[in-house]
Amino acid sequence: MKLLQTLFGLILLLGSALGLFLSSWIVLTTPYFFTYRLSVGAPEVSPWLMGLNAIVGLLALGLRVSWLKWTVLILSGVGFALSASPLVQFPTTIQRINTAIAATWGTDYQNRVPVSLQKQWRPHPLVLTDVFQGISLESVRVATDIPFANPDNIPLTLNVYRPMQPGTYPGVVMIHGGAWRSGSPYDNEQFNRYLAAQGYTVIAISYRLAPTHLFPAQLDDVQTALRFIQQHAAEYEMDENRMALMGRSAGAHLAMLAAYQPDAPAFRAVVNYYGPVNLEAGYYDLPNPDPINVRLMLEGFIGGAPSSFAKQYQQASPSNLVRSGLPPTLLIYGDRDHIVQSKFGRRLAEQLRSFNNSAVFINIPWAEHAFDAVFNGISNQLAIYYTERFLGWALHSE
Repeated sequence: MKLLQTLFGLILLLGSALGLFLSSWIVLTTPYFFTYRLSVGAPEVSPWLMGLNAIVGLLALGLRVSWLKWTVLILSGVGFALSASPLVQFPTTIQRINTAIAATWGTDYQNRVPVSLQKQWRPHPLVLTDVFQGISLESVRVATDIPFANPDNIPLTLNVYRPMQPGTYPGVVMIHGGAWRSGSPYDNEQFNRYLAAQGYTVIAISYRLAPTHLFPAQLDDVQTALRFIQQHAAEYEMDENRMALMGRSAGAHLAMLAAYQPDAPAFRAVVNYYGPVNLEAGYYDLPNPDPINVRLMLEGFIGGAPSSFAKQYQQASPSNLVRSGLPPTLLIYGDRDHIVQSKFGRRLAEQLRSFNNSAVFINIPWAEHAFDAVFNGISNQLAIYYTERFLGWALHSE
């Protein structure tokens, strides 16, 4: 019996060590990209980790081998505390966001959005059951790999996501991330389907990739895609007078850059998920640690360092295009982002507001870069909750 108790205790010891190891990535970051993925994912599945740590700890209460019992309890207790930290921060985070939104959009912004759309919104910034069972997606119409340009013999395509019922819908043009050197219109497809089911025509586009193609090739391709989309707006059931640009990381950078151009179409909104805003500042003010080598990514995008390509860095920075009359902008960053530091997003929001533009900055204290890679994770649930309300306010209000 004692042998069985010891074996069971050792199994629990392994479980508690695993729970602590995974939970520790909620607060740890390394300079290696492989382990950086753990830092991205751990906060998003923290309720799962809480459950693992709690179950192991509860089972350990029945152990009769004293040293095993207390070792497991200590390890699982520390793991539980780490894994609970994002949820502990959730209430104050929501309060802070709601205060910022009320100051910018007004306390009655939802009253300007059709009730039929509000009924489709997520009811809360976090639905714990969805962390475990996933966010349900309704059926939508999808058309993929539609060619829109062929610069340098590089075929560029777009994917279109629409509600099942034919009609005319506000449009969201989605630009993928990937450090300007990877990605495709198929990225984040769950989100595109989610928005389309809510009554939007979502069009995800491609662009030429660095380092083979240097800036401004990517901006040129985005602008080409926008002209193509406007020409085919009726075909895609899109209201071209109610359009938003949205992107993640490098895609968010391109979305802002395209929307803030002096000759840009009259977009109604811009959504920026953790996008670079001042490339020269980002080159010299690096995250610590720096798991993707930010300078290498920027040099591959622009062609070299700011000392040799100062003009290109200026032209490629959305912060240099800020003026009055820009479309409302929603900026969502993770405070623990070790690729694009959240302080740059905060500065851009302040800069936009200094020119009397509407800008809301949402800072998620526990989140890393690409937090929304876990679609049903706690950070992406929060981001979806406010993004759908922002788009409803910006694209449906008269």
